[in-house]
Amino acid sequence: MDIRDATEADVPDIQAIYAHHVLHGTGTFEEEPPSVEEMLVRFHKVVDRAYVWLVAVDATGVLGYGYYTPFRERSAYRFTVEDSIYVREDVRGQGVGKALVLRLIELATATGFRQMIAVIGDSENVGSIGVHASLGFHMIGTMRAAGIKFGRWIDVVTMQRPLGRGDTNIPA
Repeated sequence: MDIRDATEADVPDIQAIYAHHVLHGTGTFEEEPPSVEEMLVRFHKVVDRAYVWLVAVDATGVLGYGYYTPFRERSAYRFTVEDSIYVREDVRGQGVGKALVLRLIELATATGFRQMIAVIGDSENVGSIGVHASLGFHMIGTMRAAGIKFGRWIDVVTMQRPLGRGDTNIPA
């Protein structure tokens, strides 16, 4: 498996992975899969602002993808990013997500970010919660019944990890 920067050519595979999660999972609260064209717009909203979007690939194609974006738009959040990770259904549980999160942590730290936030759909999403915990994320809280999908209430779990020097000083 290789992890590299995503390109426009990867967007159809990215869209297919995400569409599966939209239609069958609770990790995202979207209920209608976005089109390839919409995913391309979303891709550019990340990479055109110099944020990172990665893909994990092997001979079978794109195994998963991950990116980080500003946690919030207000300037006080400028040293905090939020990660998003999605893995192809047939390779879940094989380390793809963990490898992507680890690489995002490394790149965000090297860029000077100080905190990474994971906003995880569904408190029953033990895979994503476990991956993040194994990489040093700590549970911050759970928003109970924040959304409804598949006819049930879904929680949102928030986890946080310091990057680099974290909050030990104020960045220049």
